[in-house]
Amino acid sequence: MTCHIDYQAPSSLLEGRVILVTGASTGIGRAAAMAYARHGASLVLIGRSVARLEVVYDAIEAAGGPQPAIFPLNLESATSQDYASLAAHLESEFGRLDGLLHNASVLGERLPVAEADLETWAQVMQVNFTATLGLTQALLPLLARSESASVIFTSSSVGRRGRACWGAYSTSKFATEGLMQILADEHRDGAIRFNSINPGATRTAMRQAAYPDEDPAILRTPEEIMPTYLWLMGNDSATANGEAFDAQPPRH
Repeated sequence: MTCHIDYQAPSSLLEGRVILVTGASTGIGRAAAMAYARHGASLVLIGRSVARLEVVYDAIEAAGGPQPAIFPLNLESATSQDYASLAAHLESEFGRLDGLLHNASVLGERLPVAEADLETWAQVMQVNFTATLGLTQALLPLLARSESASVIFTSSSVGRRGRACWGAYSTSKFATEGLMQILADEHRDGAIRFNSINPGATRTAMRQAAYPDEDPAILRTPEEIMPTYLWLMGNDSATANGEAFDAQPPRH
């Protein structure tokens, strides 16, 4: 669970690499897309809203980054056919994939398990885990064409130790950690590495929804936690596989 908040990424860290980011339109996903592009990567931006993705697209181009690609996808309703279509599109346009950041997540309801709505629970599991699984499966052949591919799963402190009233979200992140470990073990001798990252308390809309009485000004911004995201996506972390990392030191 090492934190690399002080990592200084070289400007050419991701030069020539093709990286896909889910939930790229806002928050941590947007910050990661911008950071990866700033360090030379060609981005594939995944999200529900084309309009919001276009804002990120324009920001990347305005900052001088490589031209990104937009692929709208609603992970709540996505099917195996949608994932296959995305993979075919990327194969045609890029021929390979060097990085995959599974950032998109939904919070669901913060309720005791006894009061949980099963439909809402299933929705959280669909977006946070099942879609992550389906997307990874579909993109594995493209990742295998990279000389050194990095897949990053987004976890949480409640995905490493359960906490009251975090039922569906916590369960989805425990499942995500397990999937990461399985894939890392299955690909231990290959060119793809799989790790997880816990963003920690960050100034995002999800954090605000989970802790409405918290002062956002005391939290790090998404941009401030990017060093660990950059380290884990670049070759400086080439020996890391099957590990759980934190994007910032724990709060006390």
